[in-house]
Amino acid sequence: MIKLSVVVPVRDAELYISDALTSLIGNAHRDFEFIVVDDGSADRTGQVIEDFRDDLPGLVVLRNETPVGLADARNLGLSLASGRYVTFMDGDDWLAPGYLADLVGAIERLGCDFVRVDHVQAEGRRRVVHRAPLAVRETVVKPRDHILPARSKTMVDYPYAWAGIYRRDLGELLTFPGHLHTAEDRPWIWRLHREAGSFAVVSLAGLFYRRMVSGSLTQVGDERQLHFFDAFELVFDDLPEEFAAKAVRQFCALLAHHLELGDRFSPELRTRFEQRGADALRRLPPDLLAATSLDPERDDVLRGLLEAR
Repeated sequence: MIKLSVVVPVRDAELYISDALTSLIGNAHRDFEFIVVDDGSADRTGQVIEDFRDDLPGLVVLRNETPVGLADARNLGLSLASGRYVTFMDGDDWLAPGYLADLVGAIERLGCDFVRVDHVQAEGRRRVVHRAPLAVRETVVKPRDHILPARSKTMVDYPYAWAGIYRRDLGELLTFPGHLHTAEDRPWIWRLHREAGSFAVVSLAGLFYRRMVSGSLTQVGDERQLHFFDAFELVFDDLPEEFAAKAVRQFCALLAHHLELGDRFSPELRTRFEQRGADALRRLPPDLLAATSLDPERDDVLRGLLEAR
């Protein structure tokens, strides 16, 4: 019986996919499967993956002839997963040796629906450990209890799907909004914390997240960035009143962040982004918006957006 399915979506990552797959060899186990979804790569990514077929036990390779985006690529991998547990890795990241076994050990030891972990951000030779926001470790708690407080960083501010392991029988709670090409993890993490029954955080940092990768959606300012607004429409949809202040504050902080990076947009796209931002702000409950205070610079950015539009 397969114990763990690792879903690895990748697109145009020929420079990095070898590191990712080599790290999976260092984590291979007879009860693990590795589902790599090549999402329509136009470079040599597919050829590099094929080179690993004889070296990585449990490797399953799927290919989309036309790119469908990260969310749908993950969902395709999930649809073929047969493990009791599921985790994710992006094709430009890598794992420490033995990390996956430790991850499985944590969720089996704690017996909860999902476990979240810390991770290492890698930029060049620089390595920085980023800790999951919940300070309480090795303790099973209710996900819904760790959405608030509104003015503190909580677990819904740590949306990275690859920073954890999940029971596959969570089913639809693990799927991503397929029409989104960016920010798909925001409604995903909110739904998981609103509807799952139990989780825990453990002090394990074995995933290396490669930052500032050319071509990454965090670096590219094309129309896909507008999906940020679609993602938060899903967050706000049927949101219980008790969580509204948190969601508004999170949206405002991320909107200000995107606007501060506005130089990556073309003039036409920046205009559209600003218009959607202003429209979204005006639709928020006025009392919650008025009570949302970030830092002076970001407050000025949002105020300027409303005044300009």
